[in-house]
Amino acid sequence: MHNSCTTKNGVFFDTMKPALTSLLLLVTMLGSSFVSAEDRPPTALLVLAKHDNMLSIVDPSSLKVIARMPVGNDPHEVIASDDGKLAYVSNYGSGAYNTLAVVDLVAQKTLTSVDLGPLRGPHGLVYVGGKVWFTAEAAKAIGSYDPANRSVDWILGTGQNRTHMIYVSPDMKLIVTTNVSSGTVSLIEKNNVQSGPAGTSRPDWNETVIPVGNGSEGFDVSPDGKEIWVANAGDGTVSIIDIASKQVTQTLAADVRSANRLKFTPDGKLVLISALRGADVTVIDAATRKTIKRIGVGHGAAGIVMQPDGARAFVACSPDGYVAVIDLHTMEVVGRITAGQNPDGLAWVIRH
Repeated sequence: MHNSCTTKNGVFFDTMKPALTSLLLLVTMLGSSFVSAEDRPPTALLVLAKHDNMLSIVDPSSLKVIARMPVGNDPHEVIASDDGKLAYVSNYGSGAYNTLAVVDLVAQKTLTSVDLGPLRGPHGLVYVGGKVWFTAEAAKAIGSYDPANRSVDWILGTGQNRTHMIYVSPDMKLIVTTNVSSGTVSLIEKNNVQSGPAGTSRPDWNETVIPVGNGSEGFDVSPDGKEIWVANAGDGTVSIIDIASKQVTQTLAADVRSANRLKFTPDGKLVLISALRGADVTVIDAATRKTIKRIGVGHGAAGIVMQPDGARAFVACSPDGYVAVIDLHTMEVVGRITAGQNPDGLAWVIRH
């Protein structure tokens, strides 16, 4: 065996030791990166920090931030692709911006953003049918972006002021938006295809504009697909719309002024409402229509996302700079996540 030792002033030195040390260090570093990749949680929470212009990936078990990526100016809402590989973020700016930031959640890096051209003020986002559906508030429109073709492939004007949040049904035949300044909800339905020139066909859409209350913003569709619940920030009320009849069937005096988001629990039994300038998250029993609890979370709250198994809710407490974790069995705050200044948009990611 070759001897790598040398002598200097009668003292033996192992010339291989520095090389071996460097090699071991490199292997350790590479091994750590592979382990961290494999140890990424199968589910994750995404948290936007508006003042930091950052997106955080959070381990929902440890409530620790795994990674942070820049996502452009004034990020407001975030959604993940169905395979959990990409995230899309709306750069809002009340109409000053016109881009969707794109993040590779696997490599944990920001990609080239999507330029929406004249569709300014993107805000609400959903991912359905392999496409990103968005509102464009300043353009009074909604649209869809096809990642496969890297293009906006559909646009529809709402004719309403501040078209803000959006829902798209799994079959993509029903779209719901809230129009904050108009105090309305747009219920947009896809008709059967109609004959066009030379035997071609095209889809058609009908919009029904339903008056609700002042400042209609946060809303959700019940898990059974029968009702739309809308939180009216200006009135402090909740409007309940029957989808079949396209009419408001009940208005609840819920005392939720400055309401920001409204979300059903996955089982459809409870409704949670956050308020930008309120100390509490309001909990309503969906069957009785009664407020059953107000959960103190801080000095105001915005985004809400439900854990898919219905065990917990995550609420972005923007003024306080944390995300509150609510146990939906005990109806108590059981944890906090620190993920940047002025947290707002939240999304759940499931890796496939």
